[in-house]
Amino acid sequence: HVYLAESGGGSVQAGGSLRLSCTASQYTYETKYMGWFRQAPGKEREGVAGIYIGGGSTYYADAVKGRFTISQDNAGNTVYLEMNSLKPEDTGLYKCSAAQALGAWLDPERNYWGRGTQVTVSS
Repeated sequence: HVYLAESGGGSVQAGGSLRLSCTASQYTYETKYMGWFRQAPGKEREGVAGIYIGGGSTYYADAVKGRFTISQDNAGNTVYLEMNSLKPEDTGLYKCSAAQALGAWLDPERNYWGRGTQVTVSS
């Protein structure tokens, strides 16, 4: 089983920045693609950003393009999400997830999940 440990998050005013980190307990074929989903009250869970570990190709939701940047460490088991120019609509529970590939990662049923970290952006 793969365990994902998240850190970062918190409360910030609109326009501010936050950085999230997620470390996988192991680097296997099941964690080839890692990223973040977010869940806000009354909204559907949304894939925010993802990255192919080792290859570096990335995915971003349209709502965060140009503001969020996902990256990985050299060991390949930690990913970071740099969030800039935050907006109140970015508020939500951000969960790290891992899957075998982008296609699997976009299907929440096929992911390993972290517990989540809360991001709150006030106006």
